[in-house]
Amino acid sequence: MRVIEHLAKAQGPLFSYEIVPPPRGRSVKDIIEVVKVLAPLEPPWIDVTSHSSTTYYQEKLDGSIQKRTLRKRPGTLGICGIIQNRFKIDTVAHILCLGFSREETEDALIELSFLGIENVLALRGDMPNFQKPARMDRTTNSYAADLVAQIRDLNEGRFLDELDRADALGFCVGVAGYPEKHFEAPSLKLDIMNLKKKVDAGADYVVTQMFFDNQKYYAFVEACREAGITVPIIPGIKILKSANQLKSVPKNFYIDLPDTLAEEVHQNPQHAEEIGKRWAQKQAEDLLNSGAPGVHFYVLNDVHSVAEIVRKIK
Repeated sequence: MRVIEHLAKAQGPLFSYEIVPPPRGRSVKDIIEVVKVLAPLEPPWIDVTSHSSTTYYQEKLDGSIQKRTLRKRPGTLGICGIIQNRFKIDTVAHILCLGFSREETEDALIELSFLGIENVLALRGDMPNFQKPARMDRTTNSYAADLVAQIRDLNEGRFLDELDRADALGFCVGVAGYPEKHFEAPSLKLDIMNLKKKVDAGADYVVTQMFFDNQKYYAFVEACREAGITVPIIPGIKILKSANQLKSVPKNFYIDLPDTLAEEVHQNPQHAEEIGKRWAQKQAEDLLNSGAPGVHFYVLNDVHSVAEIVRKIK
């Protein structure tokens, strides 16, 4: 089922989840164990992130330096197929612009369609630390709006090459929104204008970057509506788990932590996890009571804390 259909048919609180493929070389069993914890919660869908290749340098035994380029977390398509077909839970595959050609993207979308997957999240992706030169016979999407447009073309049966009797694909397309603005955007107003371009290109819904202050989400939704964005905007939240995350979360995700939360964790670092769970539960309850279409949890490696909160709310 498509995400927008889940949203339309929801009879109670709707909770979705986002998980990360295991590092290269690790078993898919790690992800299966995470999904086993989430499955009893009856998730309408689970997002699976995608990662482009990165470059790193490795010192060899002879003292020389070897340059390596690889995807540290491959497997998005396969994991989506496992979740969708083994657990019968709809999945949202993340699709990136950067690091992939339009031809590679088309192939990936065809494979997802073969697996019965109907939902994708279209993202530009973080700037990789290396730029793979595009082949002369390949093309690229520069921005998420371009990627959304390509997916919409495929939904209407328009492929990169003319194909005889080609079947149209049927993807529901989500895009990302940033209540505290994307770190590269000069202002929140301009960032919302860019979000509208993605919606105008054909996006069906928006899921937000994590935030810890619900007022920022409410203000963001209001600004989006004033800009003419009418699609559902799903709030994304994460559980703060340790005192170390007081520094790492703002640094890595370009967001602010409320003073009340930061001070409580700073003064009681040994109780950081309990404080974080209590804060996230209050956030989720307030969002749902205020009419949010659902709550999207960034699970990462903290599935048991997320499951505990969702059970309490349900």
